Amino acid sequence: FMKRVGGLQRQFYARLSTLSPDGMTPEDQLKMLRPMVLALNEDIRTLLNDDLLPKLKDAKIHLIGPEEMTSRSGNGRRTSSATGFFSVLTPMAVDPGHPFPLISNLSTSIAVSSQNPGEDEMLFARIKVPNVFPNWVRIPNTDPGLERFISVLDIIRAHLDQLFPRMQIRKVMTFRITRNADIESDTEGVEDLLELIEEEVKQRKFAEVVRLEHGPNPDPWLLDFLTSELDLNPEDVYEYPVDLEYKDLSAVVNVNLPQHKFRPWNPVTLPQLTDETANIFGIVRSSDVLVHLPYESFSTSVERFIVTAADDPAVVAIKMTLYRTNEGSPIVHALIRAAEKGKQVVCLIELKARFDEERNIFWAQAMEKAGVHVVYGIVGLKTHAKLALVVRKDREDFRSFVHIG
Repeated sequence: FMKRVGGLQRQFYARLSTLSPDGMTPEDQLKMLRPMVLALNEDIRTLLNDDLLPKLKDAKIHLIGPEEMTSRSGNGRRTSSATGFFSVLTPMAVDPGHPFPLISNLSTSIAVSSQNPGEDEMLFARIKVPNVFPNWVRIPNTDPGLERFISVLDIIRAHLDQLFPRMQIRKVMTFRITRNADIESDTEGVEDLLELIEEEVKQRKFAEVVRLEHGPNPDPWLLDFLTSELDLNPEDVYEYPVDLEYKDLSAVVNVNLPQHKFRPWNPVTLPQLTDETANIFGIVRSSDVLVHLPYESFSTSVERFIVTAADDPAVVAIKMTLYRTNEGSPIVHALIRAAEKGKQVVCLIELKARFDEERNIFWAQAMEKAGVHVVYGIVGLKTHAKLALVVRKDREDFRSFVHIG
C-alpha cells in the first residue's frame, strides 16, 4: 500500500491514463485490488480463529481478554498490568483549540468518543499507542505450564476512565493508517542527491493517507469523523477481520517453547573457511570461493573478507557498494576503521533504498567523517549490486580480490 497503491492513487488523481504492461489503467488496478485485499483479510480471520488460536490453546498459550482477566484477577488488573503505562500515554482531544493531530504512518491508535456530563455534544479524542509498549503483555500466573497474555490495547481500553476523568465514554475504536511512501523527486539535474533524499524522507511523514484500517464493528460516528479528517473515500477504508493487536504476535513467538517452533537454521561455514587462523586472501588466491547465502555463513565469508581487509596492513584500498545497512553493521565499522588506518576506501551507498534511507544517510555521513570517499548512488538509477574490490600489495605487485554478490 505504501508504495504501489500510493503510486496508483497519485496517477489516478493526476488523471494519468498510463497503461500497465497488462493494459490496465491506474483506476482499473485500484478497483481490482480492493476485493483481493478483502479476500486476503478474510483468509487472515479464518487462519487465526480456526487454526492459530486453537493451536496456541493446545500449547497452553492463552490470549485473554479483559473479561477473563477480571474474572480471574478481580481489580488487580487495574493496578498491576497498567503500572507505568499512563505516564507515557497522551490523549489528544479535537476541539476548536486543538486541531486534528498528525497521525504517524502505521502507528496504532485508539479513537474515543465522549461527552461532558449533561451535554449532547460528542467529542473526539485519539490515543496513540507508543511503540515502546509490547503488543501483548505477559500475565504472571501460578501455573508454570501456562502462558497468558493480554493485549496492551485491552489494558488501555480498560483504563479509559482514568485517562478521561469526569467524562462519559461512549464508543471506542482502534485504527491504523497507511501513508503514501511513493515520493520520488525528479533527480535530473539535481545538485545535491543527499539533500534531495533527506527532503523526501521528511515529506513522507506528512504524505497523504492511502488506507485506514480498523477492527470489527466500528462505531459509525468515529469512522465518519476519521474518514472526513483524513480526506479518505469509502474504498480507502478496510475493516480488519480481527482486532488490530493480532497484527503483531511477536511477544507470543518469543515464549521459550522450542517444541512448537521450526528448528532454526544455522548457516554453515564452507570447509575451506573453517580455519579462522588461515589468511582469507591466501584461500581466495588458491581458488575462487562460491558462497550460497543464506544457507552458508555470511559472517565467516563475506564479512570476514571485508573485516580482514580493513585490518590487513598489506591492503591499500577497499571499494564496495552498499544497498541496505544493518544497525551496528560490522561491514560499515570495518570501512570506517580502514579509512582511519589510512587505506583508500570508497563506498557507493544507495540512499534510495526504500524505507532504509534514514539509516543509510546516517552511515554515509559517519563514513565521510572518518575519511571514506562516499558516493551517494547514481542519479536516475538504483544500485542493488553487491560488489567489493580489495587491492592488496602482494610481494612486489598489487593483486585485486573481488566479491560479487
